Amino acid sequence: MEAPRIYNAMYSKMNGTTALEKDPNFLMSNGTKFQNGGQCDVTSESPTTSSESTQDEGTKLKKRETWSRNIDFLLACIGFSVGLGNVWRFPYLCYKNGGGAFLIPYLICVALGGIPMFYLEVAVGQFMSEGGIGAWKICPLLQGIGFATTLIVFLLNIYYNVILTWAFYYLFASFTSVLPWSTCDNDWNTPNCRVSYGVNDTVNGTTMNSTLALVNATASNKSVDAVTEYWERKVLQISAGIEYPGIVKWDLALCLLLAWIVIYFCIWKGIKSSGKVMYFTATSPYILMTVLLIRGATLDGAIDGIKFYLIPTWERLGDVQVWVDAGTQIFFSYSISLGALTALGSYNKFHHNSWRDSIIFACANSGTSIFAGFVIFCVLGFMAKEQGVEVKDVAESGPGLAFIAYPKAVQQMPVAPLWSILFFFMVILLGLDSQFVGVEGFATAITDLFPKVLRRGYNREIFVACTCMVSFLIGLSMVTEGGMYVFLLFDFYSGSRIILLVAFFECIAVGYCYGVDRFYDNIEMMYGFRISPVIKWCWLIVTPLFNLVIFFMSAYTYSELTYNRVYSYPKWAIAIGWIMACSSIVMVPIIFFWRLFRSSGTLMERIRMTIKPKLRRHQLREQDTDPDELISETDEYYDHEEAVVSAPISEIKVPLNSSSHSIPLGVSTSSVARSGSSNSVMYESAC
Repeated sequence: MEAPRIYNAMYSKMNGTTALEKDPNFLMSNGTKFQNGGQCDVTSESPTTSSESTQDEGTKLKKRETWSRNIDFLLACIGFSVGLGNVWRFPYLCYKNGGGAFLIPYLICVALGGIPMFYLEVAVGQFMSEGGIGAWKICPLLQGIGFATTLIVFLLNIYYNVILTWAFYYLFASFTSVLPWSTCDNDWNTPNCRVSYGVNDTVNGTTMNSTLALVNATASNKSVDAVTEYWERKVLQISAGIEYPGIVKWDLALCLLLAWIVIYFCIWKGIKSSGKVMYFTATSPYILMTVLLIRGATLDGAIDGIKFYLIPTWERLGDVQVWVDAGTQIFFSYSISLGALTALGSYNKFHHNSWRDSIIFACANSGTSIFAGFVIFCVLGFMAKEQGVEVKDVAESGPGLAFIAYPKAVQQMPVAPLWSILFFFMVILLGLDSQFVGVEGFATAITDLFPKVLRRGYNREIFVACTCMVSFLIGLSMVTEGGMYVFLLFDFYSGSRIILLVAFFECIAVGYCYGVDRFYDNIEMMYGFRISPVIKWCWLIVTPLFNLVIFFMSAYTYSELTYNRVYSYPKWAIAIGWIMACSSIVMVPIIFFWRLFRSSGTLMERIRMTIKPKLRRHQLREQDTDPDELISETDEYYDHEEAVVSAPISEIKVPLNSSSHSIPLGVSTSSVARSGSSNSVMYESAC
């Protein structure tokens, strides 16, 4: 068995012959007492989710947690990144951009951008053992990356929970014998409401038919389906534009409050609580999707939907928009540049093999997207057959798919309420784990920024509660009569293509400022082996170039936000959107110039000084010169001894300045035998 490495800062400046003599009964971070006389006494459980306080509860800092089991990290990544975008965006993009042909640019983007960026963020978090802001002390000059990602995920959390609000609303409405959107005899219906209609009655040729469509339908006596009227007139009660916010819809506001309460109690105790919830929320959607796929495959017309989904249109590969859609879908689907992946990686034990998990994650994420396409297009094919139209006339993405197209298909199935409950329960589960990992990522970044305040007593729980409350209050603007317009404004700009620029700076920070070879050495320190050099060249050249190309291509194809391709946002609303988009990326130059301003010397001296990483002793390599200049101030919260136990306790490696000394249990210090080449102290184990 490989010997564990248990680092103790208390002994980091002692030589090998005095480490145990200084305190023959010293207590390590896992609660194991080492004695010279041959005894070993385990006084507490080995570290799992080590949330024990360093001293008295409520007055002293609590130790930073780690995942209880290795699989917890993988489930958290899958739960966070595999979400609604896989179900309602990828299938739509696939049909829109050439069917099966879209898989070619999609998989190319996975290889060039998705896997390298995902692994980069996870590895930086694991190595630094800090969240989205603190982890970028690996390059203090570009630490604005951390502030940018934290702001992005905060804005994302605000509007993402509104989707859960709608899902809760539909779930509660499904507990009835007759689905409320399947009839036209309700008080919200208009005289033009129709339960079913053919191609000649389709409003604007799509299923996302909005208020303006309803107005036009009234004027021209065209029919409007009951599902659209339920969504527009009952659930949203949507106004004519963002200029008319209207009143808060208190039924939606209560659902929004419920969503935030659920989120809070999933994460209020940190990963100790959220890690357990993941076992259910990350795996159950796959069971539900399989059930829905089996049901969908038995429907008449399902094969037409599958053909429409998969048959390639090769000429679409020459369209720039296809490659932009593929690149941006990878970033949204893999949750890159949000800081949450860095936070998840930071809870790994120091020697955890996150490289293996990254490959598994990539297969699971992309596989889920393709699998979800079959689930959705089986049902869309059935719906098109029932209505006598083509699949393209019912295919939609985003809220239009989840809250109009799919409910419309469900109402035509036998035992419709049951399938409606299953579908919206799946939507809630997909959204829940994405949401509470996003909130956890934000909370981790701020907690690691102020550990001496937020790691005392119940301060962290109070902070998370305040975060949820502020997010709820801002989210109320999205459950008004004009709330849909606010929601789309957040969705289009706050989590926009700016994340591609953030990812570019991440590659620069690690590949050039910190040094890609140096980071490869650090990875070898964590894993005990060197990973493929392909990733190194991706970080240096391929991935940053990929990020810039996709960013400029998306800028070239940019068009201002509209609602249903009919309503155009006013200029002041577009300006607010751009302020949200730029508020994140502007943090990179702000921190850049602030660091330079706070330094002294010439410009080059200031740059050299501010790109020096702030590390802890166990993160140093043997060849690092001037280690004292690289060591940041440590405190009890960040003692590095806690994060690096990887095997049964039969040998201890205590870093003594730049060398490593192995001190097993139950021997006298007089039996030390020093090896000349490694300058390490070896003993035979007695435990």
